[in-house]
Amino acid sequence: MANPEKSSTPIGSMGKFGLIDHITRKIAPVSKSTVLGIGDDAAVIDNGNEATLVSTDLLLEGIHFNLVYTPFKHLGYKAVVRALSDIWAMNGSPAQLLVAIGISSRFFVEQIDDLYEGIYLACKKYKVDLAGGDITSSVTGLTISVTATGSSPVKDLVLRNGSKPNDLICVSGNLGASFMGLQILERERKLFDKDRSFQPSLEGYEYIIERQLKPEFPVEILTSLKKTGIRPTAMIDVSDGLASDLLHICKLSDTGCRIFYDRIPVDTETIRAAGELGLDPVTAALNGGEDNELLFTAPLVDADLIRTVPDVTIIGHMTTSDQGFHLVNEEGSEIELKAQGWEKN
Repeated sequence: MANPEKSSTPIGSMGKFGLIDHITRKIAPVSKSTVLGIGDDAAVIDNGNEATLVSTDLLLEGIHFNLVYTPFKHLGYKAVVRALSDIWAMNGSPAQLLVAIGISSRFFVEQIDDLYEGIYLACKKYKVDLAGGDITSSVTGLTISVTATGSSPVKDLVLRNGSKPNDLICVSGNLGASFMGLQILERERKLFDKDRSFQPSLEGYEYIIERQLKPEFPVEILTSLKKTGIRPTAMIDVSDGLASDLLHICKLSDTGCRIFYDRIPVDTETIRAAGELGLDPVTAALNGGEDNELLFTAPLVDADLIRTVPDVTIIGHMTTSDQGFHLVNEEGSEIELKAQGWEKN
C-alpha cells in the first residue's frame, strides 16, 4: 500500500520534459561501451570506428492515435517512420527494427494484418529489416512500441550538444502541417460523434492530413548536406514542436537562441486550415509536433552553402545562454520560447 505520509506530486505539474529530467537525474552509464545514454535522439554504443545507435518509440491508442480516423496500415507505417527519425537525426543509417504490440480482444486478425502491412511497406521504402519483436494481450486497446537500431561512423555523429553561439538555426520542409491535419480530423470526428449519418468533408486538406496519418522523413536533406559539405553542429528531429526541440539543443549545448516569426516555413494549406479554426499557423509550427522534419544548427560561414540546399530554411541563430530563448515577432518584439510537451490531467 502507498505510504500516506509520503508526498504525492501530480505528474501534470512537471510535464513531459520535467518528468524525464526527474526520473533520469540519478542515471549514469557504467558500461564502457555506452558512449551516450539518455538525453539525445538515440543511445550511442561504442563499436570501435562504428557507433551503434538504438532508439525506442511508443504509441498508445487514445493518446497518440485515434482509430476512428487512423487506418491500421497508415498507423503501422507512421510507427516505423517515427522510430527511424531518431536514427537519422543523429546522422546515422537505420538498419533494423523490433516491433512489440499489445492488443485487446476487440481487434480482428485482419486489422493486425493491415497494421503490419504498413510496417512492411515502411521497412521496404527505407531499407530496414523487421528483425523481431513481441505480441502481448492488453485490456486497454492498442499499444505499439518500436525499437530502431542503426549505425554511424563515430566521426560523422551529430549530437544535440554541439551548437555554438552565432550558429545558424535551420529547418527542413515546413512546420505545423501535421498538427493542423490532426485538428481537421478531430473537427470532423466530433461532428460524426454527434450525428452518425454525417459524412466527413476532407477535400482540400489532403496534404496536412497525410502529414498526420502517413508521414515521410526528409532523408534527402541529409544526403544534400553531405554532398554540399555542410556538417551540422547539432541536430534533432522535430517531433515535439519547433520550440521544444530547439530548447533541447539549447539546453545540451548551453546556448540561447533567437528565431524569427516571419522566417518559419508554413505550407499554404496549413495557413488556410489554421485560419478556418481561428489558430495562428506559426503557433502550430512552434508547439504542434509530429512534423518529422530536421532541425539543425550549422556554422555561420556555411550560410551561402545552406541557401543552395533545397527545402532548407534558415530561421534564426544561436546566442549565448545568458541571452535567453526568444521568438522575434513581425513587429520586432521578443517573446520567450517555452517547451510545451504534454500535460495530462
